[in-house]
Amino acid sequence: MAGDGIWNQDGSVWLVGAGPGDPDLLTRKAERLLQSADVVFHDALVGIGVLNLIPASVERISVGKRSGRHSKDQRSIDQMIVDAALVSRRVVRLKGGDPSIFGRATEELAACRAAGIAVRICPGVTAASAAAADLGVSLTLRGLARRLTFVTAHVVRGAVPDVDWAALADRQATLAVYMGKAAAAHVSAGLIAAGLPRDTPVALVENASLPERLTFLTRLDLLPLAAKSALRDGPAVILIGEALRGACPVDQFQSREVLHAGK
Repeated sequence: MAGDGIWNQDGSVWLVGAGPGDPDLLTRKAERLLQSADVVFHDALVGIGVLNLIPASVERISVGKRSGRHSKDQRSIDQMIVDAALVSRRVVRLKGGDPSIFGRATEELAACRAAGIAVRICPGVTAASAAAADLGVSLTLRGLARRLTFVTAHVVRGAVPDVDWAALADRQATLAVYMGKAAAAHVSAGLIAAGLPRDTPVALVENASLPERLTFLTRLDLLPLAAKSALRDGPAVILIGEALRGACPVDQFQSREVLHAGK
């Protein structure tokens, strides 16, 4: 089986992007890798629809890390991946979104390479892209949003994000804040203090791409209230910038289509 093209050899590793949750957004290569792996180590945030694509014959191991509930530390995950590959297993490390965006890919790549194991990356759709699709909006906009910036605001409980707000408060950029729900108040205060207008459009998208998604449009100064009252406990991304001013959540658009069809 080692010569089937996608696996150059047994005893190798692929870091695979599971996308935002909708299995239809998985790449064709990612699906092929899941179908032909010997073992899949997956994150807690990988959607059940994606996990259901893994054949029953493939061993499936959860190594997910959720806020405050870490099942495995990163070093242990690295070692599990390496140990599986060293006994000639074809290993998929399945990560939510894209492995290269806040996915701790560097540690796993380094661990594999240090052990002499072939390791490659299969990219996935990141949460910001899925959120933009749910909102019916482009993240870039000629003349208004020339840049797109990804930042993580994840912090240890009670801590303040160590972020250069002045560098992020760019009126000609769209800012995508990952893992920022708990730090929404710091995000709002930091960007406003750095000069971003208080009425800058903001969109919050929870469970992007999934049927249970939740979208909420607000403004920068109201972001803390919105994050606390409008969101539930699912993974969320916060989008900030003028490109969001024309956002129309897909559910709202579909509701309009239904109303129009009923006339």
